[in-house]
Amino acid sequence: MGVAGPEAANNAASSGAMIPLFTLGIPANSVIAVLLGAFMIHGLQPVPMFISKYPDVFWATIVSMYIGNAMLLVLNLPLIPLWVKVLKVPYTILFPLILLFCLIGVYSLNYSSVEVVLMIGFGVFGYLARKFQFEMAPLVLALVIGPMMESKLRLSLVISQGSPMIFIEKPISAIFILVALALLVSPLVSRVGKRREKFKELVQGEEV
Repeated sequence: MGVAGPEAANNAASSGAMIPLFTLGIPANSVIAVLLGAFMIHGLQPVPMFISKYPDVFWATIVSMYIGNAMLLVLNLPLIPLWVKVLKVPYTILFPLILLFCLIGVYSLNYSSVEVVLMIGFGVFGYLARKFQFEMAPLVLALVIGPMMESKLRLSLVISQGSPMIFIEKPISAIFILVALALLVSPLVSRVGKRREKFKELVQGEEV
């Protein structure tokens, strides 16, 4: 149960994240943002009419989920001893092998050494970001959603003849803006509150 519970929750979260993607075109996490970027590369724009506009892509995605779960069930159950042995491999041996397979995979796509250099550069960037505790998910979301937001922002300003009041005149957009601002400010407020509590504890300790 200790393993089945988290895995079931993980599968439910990954499948549930498809709902806002196919209905609203909004990625729920960084993985779905990558999938959104893949759709956009192939000329598929997730919009509220995505299911009726691209039914073949939608149902193919749903069927692939069932096939993937069935394949995982068939492969994982008999291969559990093998995966346990893989986990026992020292990281000093496993890491060079993973890096080698990544280099071979990137080079085999277009036989381009430039793409290999790009992969290494992004790998170094990811390592530094992880070391300095920068979250990668917001970066991926910004890279995928950023151009879409810029184009929609320009379109809205053209419709309103350059007036930014169009974003707060409608109740729905105003509510979304307020919620976004609240999410941005809430971590700062909690951090300031924790610092005040620590300062009060220090002052009380000095008085005692």
